[in-house]
Amino acid sequence: MPQLPFTDRIEAGRLLGEELLGHKVPASGIVLALPRGGVPVGFEVAAALRVPLDVEVVRKLGVPWQPELAMGALAGGSVYVDRDLTRQLDISEAQIDATVAREAAEAARRERLYRDDRPAPELGGRTVVLVDDGLATGSSMLAAVHHVRSRGAARIVVAVPVSSVKAYRHMTLVAGECVCLATPEPFSAVGLWYRDFTQVTDSEVRDLLARSEEPMESPSRN
Repeated sequence: MPQLPFTDRIEAGRLLGEELLGHKVPASGIVLALPRGGVPVGFEVAAALRVPLDVEVVRKLGVPWQPELAMGALAGGSVYVDRDLTRQLDISEAQIDATVAREAAEAARRERLYRDDRPAPELGGRTVVLVDDGLATGSSMLAAVHHVRSRGAARIVVAVPVSSVKAYRHMTLVAGECVCLATPEPFSAVGLWYRDFTQVTDSEVRDLLARSEEPMESPSRN
């Protein structure tokens, strides 16, 4: 286990990239990072693996009267709703539908902003490494896994620097592979495991995506 907390997302990404070198990600693979916090981590992972970087835009579905509490998440056309929670809190279908519509519109806006209207990458038959800065409940990553699988990915590797034990175990079952550097308990929140957890901006995401497209010398790989 690495020494916690991580200095920042860059250090965490470099350590995660080193760990992933042993997981045989082919040159045809791709890193998809969850914006915004996952992108600095994903940038370092993609550099270590020498594969392209793109984004998997996921939006949390917040409880209507407590938006910071996730009742699910959406990614592309995949929507995950925690039905146990919505029943417990008596959240109506109309409230869920309204939240999904609002967050889907915001996800579409971010797709256009981050990609400059470039099409989403083809995933059919590829190894996809899904990266975020950490997993607390794992709801956002769960939506990402379902969406990427629906787009034909042959292999999905969830990769995060830090996770709760529960989320790590769940992702291992759902994705098949989950690479995580640390699962400290009690977990509480992702930000507690970073000294610098400054919010990543949209402009930083765009800059990292642009930098990842710069040519690099790469040895041939099978």
